[in-house]
Amino acid sequence: MNRRQFLQRTAAVTALAALPKLEAAPPPSAPLVGTQLYGWGQYYERKDKKLADHLDEIFSIVRDCGYDYAEHSLDSAQPENNQKLAEQMKAKGLKPVSLYTNATVYEDGKWETNTQQILQGARAAQKAGFTRLTCDPGVGREEKTDAQLKTQANALELLGTELVKMGMKLGLHHHTPAMRSKAREYHSNFKLTSPEKVGFCYDVHWVYRGGVAPEDALKDYGSRIVSWHLRQSREAIWWEDLDTGDLDYVAIAAYAKKNNLAPVYTVELALEKGTKITRSVVENHQRSRAYVKQVFGC
Repeated sequence: MNRRQFLQRTAAVTALAALPKLEAAPPPSAPLVGTQLYGWGQYYERKDKKLADHLDEIFSIVRDCGYDYAEHSLDSAQPENNQKLAEQMKAKGLKPVSLYTNATVYEDGKWETNTQQILQGARAAQKAGFTRLTCDPGVGREEKTDAQLKTQANALELLGTELVKMGMKLGLHHHTPAMRSKAREYHSNFKLTSPEKVGFCYDVHWVYRGGVAPEDALKDYGSRIVSWHLRQSREAIWWEDLDTGDLDYVAIAAYAKKNNLAPVYTVELALEKGTKITRSVVENHQRSRAYVKQVFGC
């Protein structure tokens, strides 16, 4: 650890330690650690291979690396494929835990149809054993108007309500477009919805890149966390594995444990321009799994 990293860690630990403990924190569920398949797809594309053609192989590797689950995409167009996916995972010793979906639900005349289509896929997923839906609201070139944000919030509330009835949890996920104008959309999504229906899939690095510090995200919405996405960067560029870097996960993990935040951790080793790749996808995921165990204790 260099001097800059030491100072960053000291500041992060101090900031998170100073936060008051969240009220009425529920007891934690059994910890689960998984991996998001988006990053796997990027590594396979580098070898001119398609992710979909190698799922059995990947699921075996994921299991052997010590992960409990893999997060893939929800299939709303062909809901039966969610059942097939769960069977593939179970056959390789993995659990069906979480699925990811985009949700373009801010446009009048379209949000009802799009919401119902997502629910159609979710019903099949729930029957297959999945318990969480990670949802990223659709984005456009321009920022959404106040009216569009309200429409979106109504759709997310409906989606969350129906998922709760099924026994599933909705976790909102955010990319940088939602963080424009001082994270206007990010805050709106939570302020206009109820915590009981609309939870938080806390993608720590995307939120951090959007300008919201971990201590602020945890203070504002930590109690809504139903799952996490974990990635690291150094000098603002995504790192190839989960390790030390710009984000102080030691301080974040301590806060999560102190407040009994949902221990459902999804490692997402995505690549971007400038990412230095020195190891194989397998070794990077092995190292990342060891890091989660060391830092988060699971």
